[in-house]
Amino acid sequence: MADEASIAFLRWCLPQLGLRWPGYRRVRGLVGKRLKRRLAELGLADLSAYQAFLTSHPAEWARLERICRIPISRFYRDRGVFDFISSQLLPEAASQAAARGDNAVTCWSAGCASGEEPYTLAMAWRFCVAPRWPAIGFTVIASDAEETMIKRAGTACYSFSSLKELPQTWRERAFARRDAAFCLAPEFRQHVQLQLQDIRRSMPDGRFDLILCRNLVFTYFDEALQRRLASQFYERLLPGGCLVLGSHEALRAGTGGFVRLTPNLPIYRREPLNP
Repeated sequence: MADEASIAFLRWCLPQLGLRWPGYRRVRGLVGKRLKRRLAELGLADLSAYQAFLTSHPAEWARLERICRIPISRFYRDRGVFDFISSQLLPEAASQAAARGDNAVTCWSAGCASGEEPYTLAMAWRFCVAPRWPAIGFTVIASDAEETMIKRAGTACYSFSSLKELPQTWRERAFARRDAAFCLAPEFRQHVQLQLQDIRRSMPDGRFDLILCRNLVFTYFDEALQRRLASQFYERLLPGGCLVLGSHEALRAGTGGFVRLTPNLPIYRREPLNP
Protein backbone atom coordinates (compact mmCIF):
# COMPACT_ATOMS: atom_id res chain seq x y z
CA MET A 1 0.00 0.00 0.00
CA ALA A 2 1.55 3.29 -1.12
CA ASP A 3 2.28 5.71 1.73
CA GLU A 4 0.76 8.58 -0.25
CA ALA A 5 -2.53 6.71 -0.68
CA SER A 6 -2.59 5.81 3.02
CA ILE A 7 -1.96 9.42 4.06
CA ALA A 8 -4.67 10.72 1.73
CA PHE A 9 -7.12 8.17 3.10
CA LEU A 10 -6.31 9.02 6.71
CA ARG A 11 -6.67 12.74 6.03
CA TRP A 12 -10.12 11.99 4.64
CA CYS A 13 -11.43 9.58 7.27
CA LEU A 14 -9.89 10.75 10.56
CA PRO A 15 -11.87 14.01 10.90
CA GLN A 16 -15.08 12.01 10.42
CA LEU A 17 -14.07 9.87 13.40
CA GLY A 18 -13.25 12.84 15.65
CA LEU A 19 -9.54 12.16 15.21
CA ARG A 20 -6.68 14.33 13.97
CA TRP A 21 -4.07 13.60 11.31
CA PRO A 22 -1.04 15.12 13.14
CA GLY A 23 -1.37 12.47 15.86
CA TYR A 24 -1.13 9.71 13.28
CA ARG A 25 1.98 10.81 11.40
CA ARG A 26 4.31 8.60 13.44
CA VAL A 27 1.99 5.58 13.51
CA ARG A 28 0.62 5.72 9.98
CA GLY A 29 2.65 2.64 9.03
CA LEU A 30 0.94 0.58 11.73
CA VAL A 31 -2.51 1.78 10.70
CA GLY A 32 -1.60 1.17 7.05
CA LYS A 33 -0.80 -2.49 7.78
CA ARG A 34 -4.14 -2.92 9.52
CA LEU A 35 -5.94 -1.32 6.60
CA LYS A 36 -4.19 -3.66 4.20
CA ARG A 37 -5.42 -6.66 6.18
CA ARG A 38 -8.95 -5.27 6.18
CA LEU A 39 -8.90 -4.76 2.42
CA ALA A 40 -7.87 -8.40 2.01
CA GLU A 41 -10.71 -9.54 4.28
CA LEU A 42 -13.23 -7.57 2.22
CA GLY A 43 -11.70 -8.50 -1.13
CA LEU A 44 -11.13 -4.86 -2.06
CA ALA A 45 -8.39 -3.73 -4.41
CA ASP A 46 -7.29 -0.48 -2.76
CA LEU A 47 -8.21 2.34 -0.40
CA SER A 48 -10.32 4.09 -3.02
CA ALA A 49 -12.49 0.98 -3.11
CA TYR A 50 -12.58 0.94 0.69
CA GLN A 51 -13.63 4.58 0.75
CA ALA A 52 -16.54 3.72 -1.55
CA PHE A 53 -17.34 0.72 0.66
CA LEU A 54 -17.53 2.98 3.72
CA THR A 55 -19.92 5.28 1.90
CA SER A 56 -22.28 2.42 1.07
CA HIS A 57 -21.81 0.45 4.32
CA PRO A 58 -22.07 2.89 7.27
CA ALA A 59 -21.61 0.10 9.82
CA GLU A 60 -18.01 -0.30 8.60
CA TRP A 61 -17.06 3.00 10.23
CA ALA A 62 -17.10 1.29 13.64
CA ARG A 63 -14.58 -1.26 12.36
CA LEU A 64 -12.42 1.52 10.92
CA GLU A 65 -12.47 3.30 14.26
CA ARG A 66 -11.08 0.17 15.92
CA ILE A 67 -8.40 -0.08 13.23
CA CYS A 68 -7.28 3.43 14.19
CA ARG A 69 -6.82 2.68 17.91
CA ILE A 70 -3.17 2.75 18.99
CA PRO A 71 -2.75 0.76 22.25
CA ILE A 72 0.99 1.11 22.91
CA SER A 73 2.19 0.92 26.50
CA ARG A 74 5.07 -0.16 28.75
CA PHE A 75 5.68 -0.30 32.47
CA TYR A 76 7.18 2.91 33.86
CA ARG A 77 6.87 4.56 30.45
CA ASP A 78 8.50 8.02 30.63
CA ARG A 79 10.76 7.62 33.66
CA GLY A 80 10.72 11.27 34.69
CA VAL A 81 6.92 11.27 34.88
CA PHE A 82 6.71 8.15 37.03
CA ASP A 83 9.59 9.27 39.23
CA PHE A 84 7.56 12.42 39.96
CA ILE A 85 4.34 10.46 40.50
CA SER A 86 6.08 8.09 42.92
CA SER A 87 8.00 10.69 44.89
CA GLN A 88 5.58 13.64 44.80
CA LEU A 89 2.03 13.08 43.56
CA LEU A 90 1.08 9.85 45.32
CA PRO A 91 2.56 10.83 48.72
CA GLU A 92 0.83 14.20 48.38
CA ALA A 93 -2.47 12.49 47.56
CA ALA A 94 -2.11 10.29 50.66
CA SER A 95 -1.44 13.33 52.83
CA GLN A 96 -4.45 15.19 51.40
CA ALA A 97 -6.69 12.16 51.89
CA ALA A 98 -5.65 11.95 55.54
CA ALA A 99 -6.22 15.68 56.00
CA ARG A 100 -9.78 15.50 54.68
CA GLY A 101 -10.55 12.46 56.81
CA ASP A 102 -10.63 10.04 53.91
CA ASN A 103 -9.14 6.56 54.14
CA ALA A 104 -8.43 6.01 50.45
CA VAL A 105 -6.70 7.45 47.38
CA THR A 106 -8.35 6.76 44.03
CA CYS A 107 -6.73 7.15 40.62
CA TRP A 108 -7.99 6.68 37.08
CA SER A 109 -5.86 5.36 34.22
CA ALA A 110 -7.77 6.36 31.07
CA GLY A 111 -6.84 4.37 27.99
CA CYS A 112 -4.98 1.80 30.07
CA ALA A 113 -4.23 -0.56 27.13
CA SER A 114 -3.08 -3.92 28.51
CA GLY A 115 -2.59 -2.66 32.05
CA GLU A 116 1.04 -1.57 32.25
CA GLU A 117 0.22 1.94 33.43
CA PRO A 118 -2.26 1.16 36.23
CA TYR A 119 -0.11 -1.69 37.48
CA THR A 120 2.88 0.67 37.56
CA LEU A 121 0.80 2.96 39.78
CA ALA A 122 -0.03 0.02 42.03
CA MET A 123 3.66 -0.82 42.41
CA ALA A 124 4.54 2.82 43.06
CA TRP A 125 1.99 2.92 45.83
CA ARG A 126 3.10 -0.31 47.47
CA PHE A 127 6.80 0.49 47.32
CA CYS A 128 6.88 4.26 47.81
CA VAL A 129 3.75 5.30 49.71
CA ALA A 130 2.10 2.45 51.63
CA PRO A 131 4.97 2.06 54.14
CA ARG A 132 4.49 5.71 55.16
CA TRP A 133 0.68 5.73 54.97
CA PRO A 134 -0.43 2.20 55.98
CA ALA A 135 -3.94 3.31 56.95
CA ILE A 136 -4.70 4.79 53.51
CA GLY A 137 -6.12 2.45 50.88
CA PHE A 138 -5.39 2.71 47.17
CA THR A 139 -7.46 1.95 44.06
CA VAL A 140 -6.86 2.50 40.35
CA ILE A 141 -9.79 2.46 37.93
CA ALA A 142 -8.29 1.32 34.62
CA SER A 143 -10.46 1.83 31.53
CA ASP A 144 -9.99 1.13 27.85
CA ALA A 145 -12.26 0.93 24.81
CA GLU A 146 -10.64 -2.22 23.42
CA GLU A 147 -11.93 -5.50 24.85
CA THR A 148 -8.80 -7.45 23.89
CA MET A 149 -6.66 -4.97 25.86
CA ILE A 150 -8.80 -5.33 28.97
CA LYS A 151 -8.56 -9.12 28.72
CA ARG A 152 -4.77 -8.92 28.47
CA ALA A 153 -4.68 -6.61 31.46
CA GLY A 154 -6.75 -9.18 33.35
CA THR A 155 -4.12 -11.86 32.82
CA ALA A 156 -1.35 -9.45 33.95
CA CYS A 157 1.39 -11.47 32.22
CA TYR A 158 3.92 -9.69 30.00
CA SER A 159 7.05 -10.11 27.93
CA PHE A 160 10.32 -8.81 29.31
CA SER A 161 10.34 -5.99 26.75
CA SER A 162 7.32 -4.46 28.51
CA LEU A 163 9.13 -4.50 31.86
CA LYS A 164 12.61 -3.35 30.92
CA GLU A 165 12.05 0.28 32.03
CA LEU A 166 10.87 -0.73 35.51
CA PRO A 167 13.30 -0.28 38.38
CA GLN A 168 15.01 -3.64 38.77
CA THR A 169 14.02 -4.06 42.40
CA TRP A 170 10.36 -3.51 41.51
CA ARG A 171 10.57 -6.07 38.74
CA GLU A 172 12.16 -8.64 41.00
CA ARG A 173 9.68 -8.11 43.85
CA ALA A 174 6.47 -7.80 41.85
CA PHE A 175 6.77 -10.40 39.05
CA ALA A 176 7.15 -14.16 38.84
CA ARG A 177 8.53 -15.91 35.76
CA ARG A 178 6.04 -18.21 34.05
CA ASP A 179 7.55 -19.84 30.95
CA ALA A 180 8.41 -16.91 28.66
CA ALA A 181 6.15 -14.45 30.51
CA PHE A 182 6.46 -12.33 33.65
CA CYS A 183 3.25 -12.35 35.70
CA LEU A 184 2.31 -9.74 38.28
CA ALA A 185 1.72 -10.90 41.85
CA PRO A 186 -1.88 -10.77 43.17
CA GLU A 187 -1.11 -8.19 45.88
CA PHE A 188 -0.47 -5.60 43.14
CA ARG A 189 -3.34 -6.65 40.91
CA GLN A 190 -5.85 -6.22 43.73
CA HIS A 191 -5.45 -2.45 43.59
CA VAL A 192 -6.65 -2.25 39.96
CA GLN A 193 -10.26 -2.39 38.75
CA LEU A 194 -10.54 -2.93 34.99
CA GLN A 195 -13.41 -1.41 33.00
CA LEU A 196 -14.31 -1.72 29.32
CA GLN A 197 -15.21 1.86 28.50
CA ASP A 198 -14.87 4.32 25.63
CA ILE A 199 -13.82 7.64 27.12
CA ARG A 200 -15.69 9.56 24.43
CA ARG A 201 -19.00 8.10 25.56
CA SER A 202 -18.68 7.44 29.28
CA MET A 203 -16.34 7.78 32.24
CA PRO A 204 -15.99 6.02 35.59
CA ASP A 205 -18.13 7.25 38.45
CA GLY A 206 -16.68 9.22 41.32
CA ARG A 207 -13.91 11.78 41.71
CA PHE A 208 -10.20 11.13 41.65
CA ASP A 209 -7.00 12.25 43.32
CA LEU A 210 -5.06 11.55 40.13
CA ILE A 211 -6.02 10.99 36.48
CA LEU A 212 -3.57 9.67 33.90
CA CYS A 213 -4.64 10.17 30.30
CA ARG A 214 -1.47 9.71 28.32
CA ASN A 215 -0.92 9.34 24.59
CA LEU A 216 -4.61 9.16 23.76
CA VAL A 217 -6.95 12.15 23.92
CA PHE A 218 -4.34 14.87 23.45
CA THR A 219 -2.54 13.04 20.66
CA TYR A 220 -5.24 11.43 18.55
CA PHE A 221 -8.55 13.21 19.26
CA ASP A 222 -9.61 16.41 17.51
CA GLU A 223 -9.61 19.78 19.24
CA ALA A 224 -13.32 19.80 20.09
CA LEU A 225 -13.03 16.42 21.81
CA GLN A 226 -9.88 17.48 23.62
CA ARG A 227 -11.58 20.53 25.07
CA ARG A 228 -14.73 18.63 26.07
CA LEU A 229 -12.78 15.85 27.76
CA ALA A 230 -10.43 18.27 29.52
CA SER A 231 -13.51 19.88 31.07
CA GLN A 232 -14.79 16.47 32.15
CA PHE A 233 -11.42 15.58 33.65
CA TYR A 234 -11.60 18.80 35.66
CA GLU A 235 -15.02 17.85 37.03
CA ARG A 236 -13.79 14.38 38.02
CA LEU A 237 -10.68 15.56 39.83
CA LEU A 238 -10.81 16.40 43.50
CA PRO A 239 -9.66 19.95 44.30
CA GLY A 240 -5.88 19.89 44.19
CA GLY A 241 -5.87 16.65 42.19
CA CYS A 242 -3.63 16.24 39.16
CA LEU A 243 -4.00 15.31 35.50
CA VAL A 244 -1.01 13.60 33.86
CA LEU A 245 -0.62 13.64 30.06
CA GLY A 246 1.85 11.98 27.71
CA SER A 247 5.39 13.32 27.48
CA HIS A 248 4.71 15.05 24.13
CA GLU A 249 1.22 16.29 25.01
CA ALA A 250 -0.17 19.50 26.50
CA LEU A 251 -3.57 20.96 27.27
CA ARG A 252 -4.93 23.28 24.62
CA ALA A 253 -4.30 27.00 25.11
CA GLY A 254 -7.20 28.55 26.97
CA THR A 255 -8.14 25.37 28.85
CA GLY A 256 -9.39 26.68 32.17
CA GLY A 257 -9.09 25.30 35.67
CA PHE A 258 -5.59 23.82 35.47
CA VAL A 259 -2.10 25.02 36.29
CA ARG A 260 1.00 23.23 35.02
CA LEU A 261 3.17 22.06 37.90
CA THR A 262 6.50 22.13 36.09
CA PRO A 263 7.56 23.18 32.58
CA ASN A 264 9.45 19.91 32.13
CA LEU A 265 6.61 17.47 32.80
CA PRO A 266 3.05 17.28 31.38
CA ILE A 267 1.34 17.38 34.79
CA TYR A 268 -1.49 19.78 35.63
CA ARG A 269 -3.13 20.55 38.96
CA ARG A 270 -6.84 21.23 39.27
CA GLU A 271 -7.49 24.58 40.86
CA PRO A 272 -8.51 25.81 43.36
CA LEU A 273 -6.60 23.81 45.94
CA ASN A 274 -9.45 24.25 48.42
CA PRO A 275 -13.04 23.20 47.73
